[in-house]
Amino acid sequence: MNMIKITFPDGSLREYEAGVTGLQIAESISSRLAQDVLACGVNGEVVELNRPINEDSTIVLYKWDDPEGKHAFWHTSAHLMAEAMQELYPGIQFGIGPAIESGFYYDVMPPTGVVIREADFVNIEKKMLELAQRKEAIVRADISKADALKFFGEKGQTYKNELIDDLEDGHISTYTQGAFTDLCRGPHLMNTGAIKAVKVTAVSSAYWRGDEKRPQMTRVYAISFPKKKMLDEHLALLEEAKKRDHRKIGKEMELFMFSERVGKGLPMWLPKGTALRLRLEDFLKKIQKRYGYQQVMTPHIGGKNLYVTSGHYAHYGKDSFQPIQTPEEGEEYLLKPMNCPHHCEIFAWKPRSYKDLPLRLAEFGTVYRYEQSGELHGLTRVRSFTQDDAHIFCRPDQVKSEFIRVMEIIQIIFGALKFENFEAQISLRDPNNHEKYIGSDEVWAEAENAIIEACAEKGLPAKVEYGEAAFYGPKLDFMVKDALGRRWQLGTIQVDYNLPERFKLEYTGEDNQKHRPVMIHRAPFGSMERFCAVLIEHTAGHFPLWLTPDQVAILPISEKFNDYAKQLCAYFDEQDVRAVVDDRNEKIGRKIRDNEMKRIPYMLIVGEKEAAEGTVSVRKQGEGDQGSMKFEDFAKKITEEVRNMINKY
Repeated sequence: MNMIKITFPDGSLREYEAGVTGLQIAESISSRLAQDVLACGVNGEVVELNRPINEDSTIVLYKWDDPEGKHAFWHTSAHLMAEAMQELYPGIQFGIGPAIESGFYYDVMPPTGVVIREADFVNIEKKMLELAQRKEAIVRADISKADALKFFGEKGQTYKNELIDDLEDGHISTYTQGAFTDLCRGPHLMNTGAIKAVKVTAVSSAYWRGDEKRPQMTRVYAISFPKKKMLDEHLALLEEAKKRDHRKIGKEMELFMFSERVGKGLPMWLPKGTALRLRLEDFLKKIQKRYGYQQVMTPHIGGKNLYVTSGHYAHYGKDSFQPIQTPEEGEEYLLKPMNCPHHCEIFAWKPRSYKDLPLRLAEFGTVYRYEQSGELHGLTRVRSFTQDDAHIFCRPDQVKSEFIRVMEIIQIIFGALKFENFEAQISLRDPNNHEKYIGSDEVWAEAENAIIEACAEKGLPAKVEYGEAAFYGPKLDFMVKDALGRRWQLGTIQVDYNLPERFKLEYTGEDNQKHRPVMIHRAPFGSMERFCAVLIEHTAGHFPLWLTPDQVAILPISEKFNDYAKQLCAYFDEQDVRAVVDDRNEKIGRKIRDNEMKRIPYMLIVGEKEAAEGTVSVRKQGEGDQGSMKFEDFAKKITEEVRNMINKY
């Protein structure tokens, strides 16, 4: 009998007979675990629970609460939805159907004359549940390229055949459940029986393989759960998310707008939104000054050769706006897709010494990417956005300490804005594919080790993700959970040994020799647009008092008290309290409701009594009446409250 050693996440070892499966291992531990487990990690690869294990291995058993478990569940559900649509729409063609962060989708080409609409969702859901109840076994098969092309060709699946053309023979597999077979790498559940609740959530159009010149397919989104209760909770969460949608709240609070004449994906900040954003920028600038940063400003365009040198043209060229041609022959410019090449030129403009390092250059720099129309979404996906960019040029021995200082800045910002639930992700190279990255193996190893050591030194737990690095270097991303539990990638820090090499940057060392600096990219907010969108949805527009555009709304009971309200507003302005007067000819109840909608933290009701006594009747957002007080005392209360908030950071 051939025995193999299985190592568990806690380091413990057990021996099993070769060919044992993840499910059998789970059963050997407990029957409850065997019921709950959805997939198995074997030596870092996620596989089905019935995949035989034939050699000594390290394994992890994934349940619903694990991202890998959800991924296998939703990947299987995507195939289930495709199987349902195959029955409902004979002749339908399939593109791709991946699991995503919250659910799954499938890109399909319905038969001629068929349009999948929201009214069809319930039929798709019913068919999915009908199929799931059959508990169809999901069978994996390795298949040759020729056989795969023949199989899908006979079924008229032209999009699948195009995918197969790009695959290497010997690395192709299919998964079959019932009458449906899909081209897929997996992993999946062992059968469809675990899928107890489904909801088709949306339908949209998507270009095949993301190419606007290719056919437009129908993308059907859905989500599934192992329990009906989980679906009900999710739907309630979606309703709350609709209420918090930054596009809706942004309109109600008059923060930003878009204009078709200006162009798709090009946001314009209204006065209140501009005040909010500038206050965020000022907050970060003060922190940066404390940490030794210097502000710079660079143009919105740059010569094409600048981005050829940096490598951005090769990597971002297809996602950039087309080059700008000038009257001078051969002269081309690009709207800048990144700020870092400009900062490299600033470093290079005069000789640098080791005594000058670290040099920390910061800029709120606007960049441009030509995102496809179908991908644009409010402030979270735009074509023009401003990064709170900074680039640190330092000596190799300074990398870890500088990295730690940036981590401190990000944690200050998250604390001030109540993003208390976050985790870190170390993004490293794909160990099996080095071709898509620039730079030598030696400098990559050095950069990756610096990040890992910095996290260990700060006691910051960080998940390692292979293949998620930027093309020029590894990075540490901060994944924030908002008030609804949704994950957002916000702050990022990236170590870069490659751009200094490309730009031939150098400094004179203590040994009087020339050396290459190391470059650290960092953006605590990420992009101002996306950060503000996340902040709006996280707070539902109820910003911290120090940040909110309007802190106080003064509501006169009638027009007779407008003058008193305006006198109060002028006084508050002198005390740095941001106040507005609502002097519309409306009933006080209407004014209160309207200003509640604008999420103004405090409302001051003023009438005959208040005007005579120099007082204000205070209402607090979400809490109602707070009583009456002298207006000078109220101003002092607000300024102290704001001061205490800011001084903490």
